[in-house]
Amino acid sequence: MKIPEDVIEQVRSQVNIVDVVSQYVQLKQSGKNLFGLCPFHEERTPSFSVSEDKQIFHCFSCGRGGNVFKFMMEIENLSFPEAVKKVAEMEHLDVDSKYFTDAAPASRETSEQKQLIELHEQAVKLYHHILINTKMGESALDYLHHRGVNDETIDLYQLGYAPQQRLLKPFFDERQADYQLLRKSGLFSETQDGKLRDRFVDRVMYPIRNGTGQTVAFSGRLLAKDSDMPKYLNSPETELFNKRKILFNLDLARPNIRSKQPALLFEGFMDVISAYQGGIKSGIASMGTSLTEQQIYDIQRITREVIVCYDGDAPGQKAIKRAIDAFKQTDHQLDLKVVSIPDGMDPDEFIRNRGADKFQTLLQQAQSPVDFDLNYLKQEANLKTEEGQAAYISEALKLISTISSGISQDLYLNRLADSFSIDKQVLKQQLQPLIRKNVTKRANHQIPAAQPVNQSPQKRDKVTVAQMQLLNRMLHNHDVWVKVSGISGFSFVDEQYQMLYLLAEGYFSKFDQYNVATFSNLITEDSLQTLLIDIDMMNLPEEPSPMEIDNDLDVIMNRAPVETKIKKKQAELKQASKIGDVDKQRQLMVDLLKLEQQKRTKEQV
Repeated sequence: MKIPEDVIEQVRSQVNIVDVVSQYVQLKQSGKNLFGLCPFHEERTPSFSVSEDKQIFHCFSCGRGGNVFKFMMEIENLSFPEAVKKVAEMEHLDVDSKYFTDAAPASRETSEQKQLIELHEQAVKLYHHILINTKMGESALDYLHHRGVNDETIDLYQLGYAPQQRLLKPFFDERQADYQLLRKSGLFSETQDGKLRDRFVDRVMYPIRNGTGQTVAFSGRLLAKDSDMPKYLNSPETELFNKRKILFNLDLARPNIRSKQPALLFEGFMDVISAYQGGIKSGIASMGTSLTEQQIYDIQRITREVIVCYDGDAPGQKAIKRAIDAFKQTDHQLDLKVVSIPDGMDPDEFIRNRGADKFQTLLQQAQSPVDFDLNYLKQEANLKTEEGQAAYISEALKLISTISSGISQDLYLNRLADSFSIDKQVLKQQLQPLIRKNVTKRANHQIPAAQPVNQSPQKRDKVTVAQMQLLNRMLHNHDVWVKVSGISGFSFVDEQYQMLYLLAEGYFSKFDQYNVATFSNLITEDSLQTLLIDIDMMNLPEEPSPMEIDNDLDVIMNRAPVETKIKKKQAELKQASKIGDVDKQRQLMVDLLKLEQQKRTKEQV
């Protein structure tokens, strides 16, 4: 059943696009609009704009734009009906479920992607059922209970067990699943003769979901000790799963991070799960690899506060150092802090043994990256020798020189001078050239990220500008609409502008007032919707002058036909040159000279 237009508008009008977008992008006010890092492409300077007045979004870099439904379609790969449903659910609006039953179109993912996700969701159900309801799963369930994971958390994360009996392949065979699809899923390994076998055997299964909550992979933890097998086994890279881009638990953590909780960056799945069970719900984890630029970008999109919570042992400290260095390389704008877990424990172990409250206390005592780096250097240095002390002081000064606050620099110098009984002025003299070097480096290499990019439109020809400007005025000003629509035989030069004009006629037959967010609901073609947003975001004076409208009409109705002919003749000339038709080239050159003369004559009028 098609969703009626009045129901669509009812949902849209009751929703503030800022509330919806803010769950995915951290927005800051700049002028009339709000800006943030675009969720659709990687960038370091905000160019993604949301207009609360117009209830639309627009990225000045990648060009995407639309109303709240278009945003949801793009961010979660949904069809239009699915986007309407999702927005209604997010804002707790009551919409009759009959509009979202079997007749709703499938999501915009490719058919194969959708089938692969469905395979993973079925595997989740099977593994979870085996864990909870079968004798085969008892040992795995005992293991999780022993690790302090309760049944509610097991259900929330849909944890499971892949038994030794390899039941997944027969399970899909019964359902006549496509062999090629199973091969691509990453759920199976392939023998030399082309047979598929369950990849995960005798493992506790952790479903890995993408940012929208769809299962795209698994990580399996070996239950029985076996020195020949990896303790953790992840799904291989597939069409759905790229471990460099996925952050475990981001789908559950995002709402909590958006409610001003810092993002807690853990190393392991169990760290995240234990913290969540203890009421600390903003934890995420990378996929057993060093933190990647993409993951850092995804974190920065939704928050400005990150606390690194890795293991307290030596390998964990090295991992923290690598994470800090990874953040530094991205020129991030994050308030980054580090938690040191005492007694070499990992976060999961600490929470189980000492409680979530004590862990919260650790979070409140989180130290700066500079403090961590100084302590790390101290542990690595040989401070018993003068050479070791000198090397440590040299490295410490390099770290202090990266701090932007002069007061903080002075405090660190005091500590360094006291620790080694050195004259502070001597340290200051050594620090100054390092500071100058860093300032020069930042000036040469860093992109200023504080200011949003409100880019001027790309260079457009006169005809395009005239069409965009005139259509903007027609949509927003009824007098201009009446004037232009009353011109006999008027039409826009380019088909896409003419199509928007015709759609607008239909819109104004139902609505008295123009609203770009409402009008965009009538447009199904992506390119037209993007063009509409570009037109609406034009920076024009509030009221048009009569001369402006007349000039635009003159360009469209008189000059544009000549320019169109010139472009056509130029294309023909290019083709004639390619095939070596000299006679045709001569004739086309004559035609072009005449058209150019016509163009100059019209411009002089």
